[in-house]
Amino acid sequence: MYGMKSHDCHVFMQTLIPLASHDLLPKEIWDALIEISYFFRDICSSKLNVDHIERLQMNIIETLYKLEMIFPPSFFDLMEHLLIHLPFEAKAGGPVQYRWMYPFERLDITVAM
Repeated sequence: MYGMKSHDCHVFMQTLIPLASHDLLPKEIWDALIEISYFFRDICSSKLNVDHIERLQMNIIETLYKLEMIFPPSFFDLMEHLLIHLPFEAKAGGPVQYRWMYPFERLDITVAM
């Protein structure tokens, strides 16, 4: 877990958390984590449908509500609130792979070595 870059965390969140936590967590917590994982998977896909994005925009509100029922208030800060704005950003800016910083982050590793 140490030294993970943002892309590594992204892959971990989308694929490994749903698989690894299935048998370890209660169903309510696992369902909320799965919904967050699917949200990020869908919002980061290479093809976006406006109807699907609007559905994501409604579903993320319910998902965050479920997380608020599970985790204490100290867990939530500004970063969890930003999830509500990601569907709008996807509608305005298009697919995220044209806007994210992963290539530049990998470039920093190459330059540093």
